Amino acid sequence: MSAAVDPDVVDRLLRTPATWAVVGLSTNRARAAYGVAAYLQRLGHRVVPVHPSAPTVHGVRGVRRLDELPEPPDVVDLFVNSSIAGGVVDEAVAVGARAVWLQLGVVDEAAAARARAAGLDVVMDHCPAIEGSLRGLG
Repeated sequence: MSAAVDPDVVDRLLRTPATWAVVGLSTNRARAAYGVAAYLQRLGHRVVPVHPSAPTVHGVRGVRRLDELPEPPDVVDLFVNSSIAGGVVDEAVAVGARAVWLQLGVVDEAAAARARAAGLDVVMDHCPAIEGSLRGLG
């Protein structure tokens, strides 16, 4: 597991209604991103798919890249391979996101450090659905 995650940050991100840009979210129901995005919607979050094919998922039209979003997302949730996570985190910083959430198994300590240095909240190597369940949410 990666560096310690502040439980207060996790709690605030899950409990405060926000726009979550979910990078890697597609129409593939077998992928974890699909179920986690539905869970986030049940918690009252607005979920926007970010995927090269810009699919409509859970009733929301997607975008191909973070810089195509009409406004900065509150949270950028990364369902990507760790090898490309750093670039996505840098894009999140560039578009004005307030937080990045790297999913279970997605670890890039250097990218997390850059995001923190830019003032973003960072959660890494955790799943919002698991964390929410542990908190009795949704």
